[in-house]
Amino acid sequence: MTFFKNTYWIKRIAIIISLLIVSFILWNTYIFFQKFKQEERGKIEIFAAAFKELASNSDLNENTNLINKVYQTIEDTPTILVNKNGTIDLHRNIDSLKATNPKYLQEQLNIMKAQNEPIEIEYFGVTQYLYYRNSDLLYKLKYYPLALLLILALFLTIAYMMYKSSKVAEQNKLWTGMAKETAHQIGTPLSSLLGWIAILRSENVNEEYIVEIEKDVDRLSTIANRFSKIGSVPKLEQQNIVDITKSAFNYLQSRSSKRVTFSFTTSKSELNSNINTELYGWVIENLVKNAIDAMQGKGSISLQIQETPKHIKINVSDTGKGIAKSQFKQIFTPGFTTKKRGWGLGLSLSKRIIEDYHKGKIFVKKSELGKGTTFEIQLEKV
Repeated sequence: MTFFKNTYWIKRIAIIISLLIVSFILWNTYIFFQKFKQEERGKIEIFAAAFKELASNSDLNENTNLINKVYQTIEDTPTILVNKNGTIDLHRNIDSLKATNPKYLQEQLNIMKAQNEPIEIEYFGVTQYLYYRNSDLLYKLKYYPLALLLILALFLTIAYMMYKSSKVAEQNKLWTGMAKETAHQIGTPLSSLLGWIAILRSENVNEEYIVEIEKDVDRLSTIANRFSKIGSVPKLEQQNIVDITKSAFNYLQSRSSKRVTFSFTTSKSELNSNINTELYGWVIENLVKNAIDAMQGKGSISLQIQETPKHIKINVSDTGKGIAKSQFKQIFTPGFTTKKRGWGLGLSLSKRIIEDYHKGKIFVKKSELGKGTTFEIQLEKV
């Protein structure tokens, strides 16, 4: 118990430290961004002062080296000089081809107005306003925190997926162990039952009773074999789908309420596919049992087998309460159930048997609340 408590707190401390580190990086990035922005404005103000000095001093008109040197410090920063009337007098560091379009220049000016306050330049009664846009480096620095957050989100997503995957693997391992242990435990009384059947025969007990007991013993043996195959790759053999399906269907029909009507139809008497007989029969039984439960023991169940050039389709339909469309995929999730009593494993096991072991498909073909549901299984035809 102490170990789990320590692990609990270690995880939370690690999360808190990670959040503090990320917050520290984001805060420092913000401080650096603001400082760099101030430095950039300082350069623009120096450029504006040099421009004013050049415009107001006639001695400097013959030598523009000063303003050129100052200009080199902002050569990555787009600028637009606007007069008092709002007309653009000069622009720098803007695409020369696009700048021929007055509309483009106006768009750039609007961007600059939104980003930074203009710098006023006055000389000889002339008033101009110097607008500037953030440099490319400042743009990159602005979106750096967003990139950092995206990387962090990606990292957390991967960590969560790995954690979830490990939990699912752990749960699957647990279910597999329980299934195999169940199969092992069933094996012991089965051996005893076979011995008792032999004794009953030697005592000249009515053969009809013994035959029925043998059927139940065979059924228990089948269940034990099914559980023993969970977690291991089953052996697939070419079998007649029609016979295997009909056998599982008839077994439940003989043990169900007379108020349930059963209907079995097939396009051919022989349709072959590579399957594991016990596991496939388990899927059919799960679907039929769910159908009986959905009808609350009264209604009709129909099973149809059809073929396409490449596949065999098995449709199991009922006249039960139906399934909401939003739950078509959710019902195959382990643990999900709409019953008051149930573990929610039947359909998830069926999906694993059909899709993982037999490389087929199983899904809700159609369903309508209050009218019934149709499940479809697709298997490759051989």
